[in-house]
Amino acid sequence: MKILVTGYSGQLGYDVVRYGRTQGLNMIGISSKDVDLSLEKEVASYIENINPDAIIHCAAYTAVDQAEEDTEKCWDINVNGTKYLSNAAKSVKAKFMYISTDYVFNGEGQDSFKETDSPMPIGYYGKTKYEGEKLVQQILEEWFIVRISWVFGVNGNNFIKTMLRLADTHKQLNVVGDQFGSPTYTFDLAKLLIEMIQSTKYGIYHATNEGFCSWAEFAKEIFKESNKNVEVVSILSDQYPTRAVRPKNSRMSKSKLVENGFTSLPTWKDAVRRYLKELKQEVK
Repeated sequence: MKILVTGYSGQLGYDVVRYGRTQGLNMIGISSKDVDLSLEKEVASYIENINPDAIIHCAAYTAVDQAEEDTEKCWDINVNGTKYLSNAAKSVKAKFMYISTDYVFNGEGQDSFKETDSPMPIGYYGKTKYEGEKLVQQILEEWFIVRISWVFGVNGNNFIKTMLRLADTHKQLNVVGDQFGSPTYTFDLAKLLIEMIQSTKYGIYHATNEGFCSWAEFAKEIFKESNKNVEVVSILSDQYPTRAVRPKNSRMSKSKLVENGFTSLPTWKDAVRRYLKELKQEVK
């Protein structure tokens, strides 16, 4: 099976390609250096030449705060790019998987958002990702939409790497404690996506590591597992203002995964432990 993966220079795309290759699949990872997703003809000819059996679309404009100002570029990548890729996938009859986000929801309440809940994005980034979801469903008959959250992987920047870097110069850190979600290891996610793309169980899914926590709890676990002596002070979102509003509730129900017999991801604490080991090996 020949699988084209966009966003290869990012955390998830990198791990999807890496894991797929261990399964004997023909993985082709591409980044913005290979093809400009905002150019329709370029996307169409590139996909036609590669002629993949499946496309896993991990690439996205993910600078949440910057998206509030850089609206044109964000729309170009997240909406137009998704539209052009979907059309290209249709023309070569490739399976299509679109990676979406918890940001399509309004982040209110305390219940886990279900796959069937109506999206209501509160920021521009979330709005563009939801527009992408709608286009995939309009253009293609068979598709996967997989919403993810709070990802961390070896290839790229993330919350864990930031906390470890700050631990070198700080004995105390203020971390937001009223936003809740599921930290998700891209290596675990990659295994699921590869399992999923080889099936015909199409639809909308939520995929994260098991369990929920706040960012402050996440930070405490990182320092505990990495033996860093840093005190985490839990603060409110209002005490740490950002350009884009962050969802207070990013909990997502994974009932669709279970119903369709896919393998659940390990707990987020287990994922943090394994990720820190992998980071150590990378340094060596």
